[in-house]
Amino acid sequence: MKVNLFVSRDIEEPHADIHTDELTDNITKAMSILESDESSEMLAVRKGLDIALLEFNEVYMLKVENKQVNVYTESGEYFIKKPLYQVEETLTGDFVRISKTTIINLKKIGRVAPSLKGMMFIELKNGLKDNISRKYLPGFKQALDL
Repeated sequence: MKVNLFVSRDIEEPHADIHTDELTDNITKAMSILESDESSEMLAVRKGLDIALLEFNEVYMLKVENKQVNVYTESGEYFIKKPLYQVEETLTGDFVRISKTTIINLKKIGRVAPSLKGMMFIELKNGLKDNISRKYLPGFKQALDL
């Protein structure tokens, strides 16, 4: 799907035009999001050439791998072209950075355990695992009110 964005200061109200040969579920969802005030709690991601819109509560982890941000959900993996710090600015308080390359959804934590050299190990409810680095451990504990 080709996406064009036009920014103009002469517009009274923002609007979107969608040109398509068929109405798909993703287009219907995009229209619903654009028409609502809840669009700030959605993340536009890619899977191959397709664009999908994920609600924040669907996201388990965002991780930089091979110079791209991968987005993990319960059943799938997507990617975003933006750098991790830009994506982090749009996320809600349910998300916390656990390392230089990883952000997790606090609501998706399965368990946390001690790991090597002062780090902590985290396992999410979908089975994804990662380490919480010492640098980000105080922020992680604060986010959990520990």
